[in-house]
Amino acid sequence: MPKIKTNRAAAKRFKRTGGGKWVRRRAFGRHLLTDKSRKRKRSYQSVEVVHPTDRVRLTRLMPYAA
Repeated sequence: MPKIKTNRAAAKRFKRTGGGKWVRRRAFGRHLLTDKSRKRKRSYQSVEVVHPTDRVRLTRLMPYAA
């Protein structure tokens, strides 16, 4: 049986943690930052754990992620 290809778009956006959870960057932190508060901009720097309902989709997109 042939190997499954990794979805490259997903590979650039999501990463697997040591415990097997998926993490992602927060949205809306790239431009139009002058109107946003300092606290709000700081929160965009942090990573967020992907919701459990999306974990199955990510595992299909990236079957070989460590």
